[in-house]
Amino acid sequence: MIDTDFYKLLMCQSIFRNSPDTNVTFSLINRSSSVRLADLVDEGELREQLDHVRSLSLTRGESTWLRGNTFYGKRQMFRPDFMEWFEGMRLPPYHLEKRDGQYELTFEGRWPEVMLWEIPALAVLMELRGRAVLERKGRFELQVLYARAMTKLWEKITRLRDIDGLKIADFGTRRRHSFLWQDWAVQAMQEGLGSKFTGTSNCLIAMRSEVEAIGTNAHELPMVYAALANSDAELAQAPYRVLADWQEEHDGNLRIILPDTFGTEGFLRNAPDWLAAWTGIRIDSGDPAAGAEIAIRWWKERGEDPRQKLVIFSDGLDVEKIEELHKQFVGRVKVSFGWGTMLTNDFRGLTAGDALAPFSLVCKAVSANGRPTVKLSDNPNKAMGPAAEIERYKKVFAVGAQTAQEVVV
Repeated sequence: MIDTDFYKLLMCQSIFRNSPDTNVTFSLINRSSSVRLADLVDEGELREQLDHVRSLSLTRGESTWLRGNTFYGKRQMFRPDFMEWFEGMRLPPYHLEKRDGQYELTFEGRWPEVMLWEIPALAVLMELRGRAVLERKGRFELQVLYARAMTKLWEKITRLRDIDGLKIADFGTRRRHSFLWQDWAVQAMQEGLGSKFTGTSNCLIAMRSEVEAIGTNAHELPMVYAALANSDAELAQAPYRVLADWQEEHDGNLRIILPDTFGTEGFLRNAPDWLAAWTGIRIDSGDPAAGAEIAIRWWKERGEDPRQKLVIFSDGLDVEKIEELHKQFVGRVKVSFGWGTMLTNDFRGLTAGDALAPFSLVCKAVSANGRPTVKLSDNPNKAMGPAAEIERYKKVFAVGAQTAQEVVV
């Protein structure tokens, strides 16, 4: 049950406290339509795996770890009332059908329960896709394939080893090649990078490997809060209400702003003064260097020293981009990286037709209490929601011209 990302559990506890009865719908969205998942993955096998996920519950060891471990320097991060609920929780039903070579997979129900489908749904589909591509390969062909993938990843790690002051974590659960591959990647990062490797977003791997569980919050919170707003004025304040609720529960390195849900510049321009005192910011869309520069200017305007602030880069990273961003911002801010798909699923160039190349698959909240959700992002190619609502949100949040960038993963 804890083969999921740490931020999902932190958010789940916040939602359990603040919005337990909100009804939400999550839906699978394949941004890479050329990958026809329904033609690759057998429907019966997919249903078998999803049914298995529904049978899962916290084990005694998992519950003990969540209740008693220290996370971000805080013991008993998860409150007793939340843990009692979580220990008895089972994931709600799903709806699955095929359409035009894709799977339509949706989950509907109470927000604290439905939200926990996101990570296992993505991980199951990514792993089944990998198995489908590899099922006809022989034993030695598979051994050579994985040897090449291991070599490829190890070469990346040895390059990263040369970066002085590097801080990097594994953020690759949701679009990993497989659980075993992510586990291997974390072990390789541990051995290859030592103290430069700060932890993993995956709770199960963190527990087994005795490394830090890493994660804060995600776009889901402001998307749902915004959908529940009853006026444009309430809509404009929704992203800040999210963080006001978050601030009541968390401090230190858990106070990380994720500003790009409805556009970074507008979010920071209208942000309340108390947000400037938060620990840092996560850059997750658009041009990462431009996003960091905007944050630095904002901190300076609010009388904060950017050198004491943490900037976490987490979008579309690979070694070259990590090297470039670290060189550009080290000494100006505290630089950290959440390395995702290109850590846990880079099999590019290793199979005929690049059949194992990573692709962009997401599972997002698409409605709340019957109202559609919207995400604008700093990259218009990542925007989601009904067209009329997207235009309304752009007006409310004063989003100007944006530069479209290719969405790879």
